[in-house]
Amino acid sequence: MIRFCDIVLSCLGLLLLSPLFAVVAVWIVIDNPGPIFYRQMRVGKDGKDFGLLKFRSMRVGADKSSLITIGEHDSRITRAGYYIRKYKLDELPQLWNVLTGDMSLVGPRPEVRRYVDMYTDEQRQVLTVRPGITDYASIEYIDENRILAQAEDPDRTYIEEILPAKIALNMRYIKHQTLGEYMKIIFLTLAKIIR
Repeated sequence: MIRFCDIVLSCLGLLLLSPLFAVVAVWIVIDNPGPIFYRQMRVGKDGKDFGLLKFRSMRVGADKSSLITIGEHDSRITRAGYYIRKYKLDELPQLWNVLTGDMSLVGPRPEVRRYVDMYTDEQRQVLTVRPGITDYASIEYIDENRILAQAEDPDRTYIEEILPAKIALNMRYIKHQTLGEYMKIIFLTLAKIIR
């Protein structure tokens, strides 16, 4: 039933949001010429890699220096990218990932291989389900970039503090995967973004 909801809601989302997609695409190109979308390899269900889609919010090639974004005013972020990230518009193309089955609307956020390789056996349970666009960790750590900006060593803070805490939150959904929980997380996410 959850997969059926994923297909229906992602199709509806792509259809209804297509005018917004067009506006964001033009904004990206005018602000900083280059590709509209950014594709990054992430680890999905059963440890398989897939290309996660986002609207590009950084300068071309900016991801070569670091895998994490530090603060809202990371120098690699474009002017348009600041607002695209602030209102989570960069995540919208992942509706395509949901439609194709690489992701679900709700599930643990997919990580890059570098961080997945650090998982303990217990933490690897997050790879038994489809990754999602949102989950309890996404809601709790909506200001993750701000936390990292204040850290002395952002990469270490992410690995030792944020990542384990996010995985612990992921387990809440993994252990209670029901349609009611799925819908609850979607509504909590929308409410958090609106606020």
